[in-house]
Amino acid sequence: MAALAYNLGKREINHYFSVRSAKVLALVAVLLLAACHLASRRYRGNDSCEYLLSSGRFLGEKVWQPHSCMMHKYKISEAKNCLVDKHIAFIGDSRIRQLFYSFVKIINPQFKEEGNKVKLDFLWHPEVNGSMKQCIKVWTEDSVAKPHVIVAGAATWSIKIHNGSSEALSQYKMNITSIAPLLEKLAKTSDVYWVLQDPVYEDLLSENRKMITNEKIDAYNEAAVSILNSSTRNSKSNVKMFSVSKLIAQETIMESLDGLHLPESSRETSAMILMNVYCNKILKPVDGSCCQPRPPLTLIQKLAACFFTLCIIGYLIFYIIHRNAHRKNKPCTDLESGEEKKNIINTPVSSLEILLQSFCKLGLIMAYFYMCDRANLFMKENKFYTHSSFFIPIIYILVLGVFYNENTKETKVLNREQTDEWKGWMQLVILIYHISGASTFLPVYMHIRVLVAAYLFQTGYGHFSYFWIKGDFGIHRVCQVLFRLNFLVVVLCIVMDRPYQFYYFVPLVTVWFMVIYVTLALWPQIIQKKANGNCFWHFGLLLKLGFLLLFICFLAYSQGAFEKIFSLWPLSKCFELKGNVYEWWFRWRLDRYVVFHGMLFAFIYLALQKRQILSEGKGEPLFSNKISNFLLFISVVSFLTYSIWASSCKNKAECNELHPSVSVVQILAFILIRNIPGYARSVYSSFFAWFGKISLELFICQYHIWLAADTRGILVLIPGNPMLNIIVSTFIFVCVAHEISQITNDLAQIIIPKDNSSLLKRLACIAAFFCGLLILSSIQDKSKH
Repeated sequence: MAALAYNLGKREINHYFSVRSAKVLALVAVLLLAACHLASRRYRGNDSCEYLLSSGRFLGEKVWQPHSCMMHKYKISEAKNCLVDKHIAFIGDSRIRQLFYSFVKIINPQFKEEGNKVKLDFLWHPEVNGSMKQCIKVWTEDSVAKPHVIVAGAATWSIKIHNGSSEALSQYKMNITSIAPLLEKLAKTSDVYWVLQDPVYEDLLSENRKMITNEKIDAYNEAAVSILNSSTRNSKSNVKMFSVSKLIAQETIMESLDGLHLPESSRETSAMILMNVYCNKILKPVDGSCCQPRPPLTLIQKLAACFFTLCIIGYLIFYIIHRNAHRKNKPCTDLESGEEKKNIINTPVSSLEILLQSFCKLGLIMAYFYMCDRANLFMKENKFYTHSSFFIPIIYILVLGVFYNENTKETKVLNREQTDEWKGWMQLVILIYHISGASTFLPVYMHIRVLVAAYLFQTGYGHFSYFWIKGDFGIHRVCQVLFRLNFLVVVLCIVMDRPYQFYYFVPLVTVWFMVIYVTLALWPQIIQKKANGNCFWHFGLLLKLGFLLLFICFLAYSQGAFEKIFSLWPLSKCFELKGNVYEWWFRWRLDRYVVFHGMLFAFIYLALQKRQILSEGKGEPLFSNKISNFLLFISVVSFLTYSIWASSCKNKAECNELHPSVSVVQILAFILIRNIPGYARSVYSSFFAWFGKISLELFICQYHIWLAADTRGILVLIPGNPMLNIIVSTFIFVCVAHEISQITNDLAQIIIPKDNSSLLKRLACIAAFFCGLLILSSIQDKSKH
């Protein structure tokens, strides 16, 4: 009864809310959010530097998150590279001096390098008076001595010396007014920041500082802001207000030693903000979106935009023509009988119309990708890892996965429903790992590495099984697989201006698929049908696998040979990242044996299945009870042993070195635990399996429309409410991934025809397209340099 009620309820829900209606809702949400963000940008301004200098919050202890953008943590080498031959001057009181010391700490001036000099000065002027004015005036008159960056601020000494009198505030206003034109003049050619005074912790102040109250500080800050912002009559002041330190101080001043000066961590945060304000526009770090302008469109991106625009126009023309034809063919009423005459003509949808419709939808989706991660329309935030942000969502999806379960259509080992389920839960865990920033937690990282290895294991198992059983080595099969794997990534490389290797998992799976194909397709072609007649062919296949293993070992321990192969043009255009193929070598080497393990497992399993050694009936254990119980015990122990080892891992490099050899232990343990009991083999999670069918699209799409800044941050569609933002962005992200999966399938049927002669013509066109793309890419690279 419960199952019947569940199925009836599910049908009723599906009647009113389908995948199609979910996508319509996602489209409406995107349009509304885009309109809201456009209106907000127009009303509040489009300068993320202002947000960086004035607003933000703490994500956790000592982790500052600016409003709407991401802050890069600069290393010493990066800071020195940005500030080479620059002059930075700090002028003010003891608080400015502390900020100066924190800024120096980032740059580390003790490290001297030829031709890489940074000049840093601190000038002691604790009051805004004639002395400070004279110093600033000298800079306005001497272009050689004028600093590139000026950080100024003072007030607490004026409050202290004059015992917080109102006359002192009036004098402060007069002095600020006198230096404001000078600062404005400097700001036309230099970056000038006026640091507003941080609050104090009055309970900790010494007796000679008791007159420095937060009320007085607020009055001095209001005076400075009012005067400096009104120093230019008809335009916005060029002097930037550094007010974010006030927000930082409000959270951390309680940790102060004297109630006046901020703790070291707060000063370091303020110094890092200054570094981001100045250096982000110079070095353009990927995870430093604050103060970065939108990157200019490349020639390839402009051509892609034109192509998608033409497809949208073409589809609209087809749609209008089709609609008019449909109206003409509507049933008409017979005047004599009063009955409708049915038109027997049924116009089929042409391949061209499907093609235009697919590219039309894809063009709109790519526009959303671009808006999310290139156009600076939506906001971005840094990741921040906590155990709860990773483990609570994991528990939640596991509960959902267990709740939505159904009977499998077949009870074979690693049947289609089970492999989809496996891909689905692995992909969801990987997504949670990425968005929670769990890569900083080594035990989680090691377990995620196994999930990636398991995906590649499935690649080896699945493609080996297909070629071994079907013996289909035709070009159509190869092209279909390569198209489905690579179509979305190629489009993203064009639209998002990223190299192919940036989406590292797709090149990895593509190369391993070709390795499997070549291994089995090379003479002699050994397939199951041939091997069944003579056991000798089994040894021949094992010999092939042995040579494959030797080839893998050779490349793994010969980095030079590997790099020479993949540095050859045009392979270098596909596998280089940042000018070399080291990243590709590292990624390939990390899981170098697991595809071989998948192929070997498939061979052994299919051989045992053919000899009817396995019991794969519904509800039956895979082996006899004794053997099944023994293997289950060994599998559980192996699974837990690996988990304990991975959790206790302390050195990432050492664990990565062992991972290729030992990851198969947990993968095989999981397969046996999942398949030996007959009842476990007879059910699957439809929830996980649904996600498993679009796992590749989910993995790729997350780069730009769920995460942000090429996976370094998080996309913020709804600011101020992290939970609601995750729910909405996830809903849109999943709908987009599902639609792209359908578009890819539709295009694969048209672009990769079954007829070999037509297919060869299409391949020639595709080859010409990629040649043109390579030529345009080379032209772009030369123009950049």
